[in-house]
Order: sequence, then C-alpha cells, then structure tokens
Amino acid sequence: MGSMWIMLVAVICFLVAYLTYARKLTSKWGMDDNQLTPAHEKQDGIDYVPAKKPVLLGHHFASIAGAAPIIGPVTAAQFGWFPVMLWIILGGIFIGAVHDMGSIFSSVRHGWQVNSSGN
Repeated sequence: MGSMWIMLVAVICFLVAYLTYARKLTSKWGMDDNQLTPAHEKQDGIDYVPAKKPVLLGHHFASIAGAAPIIGPVTAAQFGWFPVMLWIILGGIFIGAVHDMGSIFSSVRHGWQVNSSGN
C-alpha cells in the first residue's frame, strides 16, 4: 500500500472520529461551548492570554507526538508496519485524544492550576 493511501486512510479515520466520537464525549461529559476558559475569564495579558486555534493545535500536536518518532520505527522493525499504523490511528483516537481532551476539560471545569509554591 502506497504512503498516500495510508495517509488518506488515517486522515479519514481521524476526521470520522472527530465528527462522531468527539461529539459523543462532549455530550456525555456535559461540555458547554459558552463557558469561558481561564484564558478569557482571568485575562491579564501575562499568564492568561487567549491563544489562536492554530497555536493551540501546534501545542497539542507537539505534546501528543513526542515519542512517536522513536517508538514507531522500533516497533515496526519487530512487528511490521501494519500494527504500528493501527496503533497510531486507534491509539491516537481512543487513548491519546480522550486523555488530552479529558484532562484539559477537567482542569478547566474545576479551575485547577499550579500556584507559585508548586502545589
């Protein structure tokens, strides 16, 4: 299978998951798009500054894709590329995305933050 087909399948899987699974989670968790985030609620121009969506996407991508360039080729050398692609697609949808979305959502909902003493 050519790399373009693999990429197309992955993009379609991520898009379908975003449109279906993410919406299911948002309704199950009771997310409200009208609730202000701390960046808007406590905006001070220093620590709390609303970011643009492309910047947030870049931060999210950098944090979730950290070890993949190391682990992916090593795993593929032992098991082949098909299990690795399944892990990237299914793991990204059902583990990585749910973890990140849940941790950010719970932090915003409960107002968790680290104070200056590190607690």
